[in-house]
Amino acid sequence: MQNIQDVFNELQELKQEKKEIRREYTDSLKQEQEYQEIEEQIKDLRDKKKQFEAMVQQNMGKRYEKLEQLNQEIKDMEQMISDLAINNLMQGKNIEVKDKNNTQYEPQYKVTLKKAN
Repeated sequence: MQNIQDVFNELQELKQEKKEIRREYTDSLKQEQEYQEIEEQIKDLRDKKKQFEAMVQQNMGKRYEKLEQLNQEIKDMEQMISDLAINNLMQGKNIEVKDKNNTQYEPQYKVTLKKAN
């Protein structure tokens, strides 16, 4: 098994190389006049899309507010499920979840690292 520090260092190097190549790619695109024109058209269309979305949201009123509320509740519940699953795992409990069609679900765990303050 590899050392986590070695893998982390290799990951950092790959990310740096990706960043450099991405920068070259972006610079190359910026040099193309047609690309710049297309970017401007896309920006205009996005603005127009946002105007339509705002208009429809306003027309829907309370119903759209309910949608936003449901989205937040779903996000909160998903976080709660994650917390409960981790707690059960730490206590050595088996995690079994089934939906109304009796389909069984199993947890998937993901560890990410962020800079410590």
